Amino acid sequence: MTPTEAPLLQVEDLAVRFRVPEGEVAAVNGLDFRVARGQTFGIVGESGSGKSQSMLAIMGLLAANGRATGRALFQGQDLLALDAAALNRLRGNRIAMIFQDTMTSLNPYLTVERQMTEVLELHKGLTRRSARQLAIETLESVSIPDAARRITMYPHEFSGGMRQRIMIAMALLCQPDLLIADEPTTALDVTVQAQTVQLLRELQRTHGTAIVLITHDLGVVAGLCDDVMVMYGGRVMEQAGAEALFDQPSHPYTVGLLGAVPRLGQDDDLPLAAIPGSPPNMLRPPAGCPFGPRCALAADRCATQPPALVVEGARRRACHESTAAVTALRAARA
Repeated sequence: MTPTEAPLLQVEDLAVRFRVPEGEVAAVNGLDFRVARGQTFGIVGESGSGKSQSMLAIMGLLAANGRATGRALFQGQDLLALDAAALNRLRGNRIAMIFQDTMTSLNPYLTVERQMTEVLELHKGLTRRSARQLAIETLESVSIPDAARRITMYPHEFSGGMRQRIMIAMALLCQPDLLIADEPTTALDVTVQAQTVQLLRELQRTHGTAIVLITHDLGVVAGLCDDVMVMYGGRVMEQAGAEALFDQPSHPYTVGLLGAVPRLGQDDDLPLAAIPGSPPNMLRPPAGCPFGPRCALAADRCATQPPALVVEGARRRACHESTAAVTALRAARA
């Protein structure tokens, strides 16, 4: 994105809270990021870091006990300030989402045909016949064989990989400007994962769609993303270009994540590296850095002072320690 180009999506000071019987869960805290047109923006981190909830908040799909504050500007329009009717005009049309669990995201009582044609009838005003033809063509574009016959089937009649392709096809029916993909390769075998990544890459090249990719799979991030944001405890720990992040991580948490990735040629007898400890309880979040209790570089101030998210060249990082100290930590663990 050039300095003068307005971002497609600009999130400012996003916070997400959930009321539960025990109190309030601080799921996301002060999130800021931008996504440019045609960019693939990755969000990574452990389960519970706030990745999915931040995107559900932007889509207006939080659970009934959740609330979001801040701003999420989509082409200058604040999504958090829109009512349900206005959001419905955008969702599935200009903004689409591929959900993590395809079996529960697709309606088991409706055929794939009805679920796809409904989107086109609602957002594009097509007739049932025209919508069906476009739905078949879209299924063919995501490599669903014999699409004209299979479109009449129900979700349970497809494999997990096929359902994932159907979800991608549904998300792309209206050629959205922004596609949010939440763990699109989860529970898929390696071959289908590679096919899904290639499919997203080709569809982005064809339609110029911006993609926000939420994933645990750093291999997928390396192969698909332009920029990567690392989250932990509802906060941004680090953000950088994908190549820079993998070559030179500048936060102890990023070092830990990369160190836990299996590598070709690694001795089978050696255990995988692991980050000791557990993620924080967001009912009672730490007063300082959320990663402090698990960090090898933690000092006294890390327990009481949350580090500011500081811009350092082309990256952002939130850590009291210097980049040199993090680099030394990485070298010691290599």
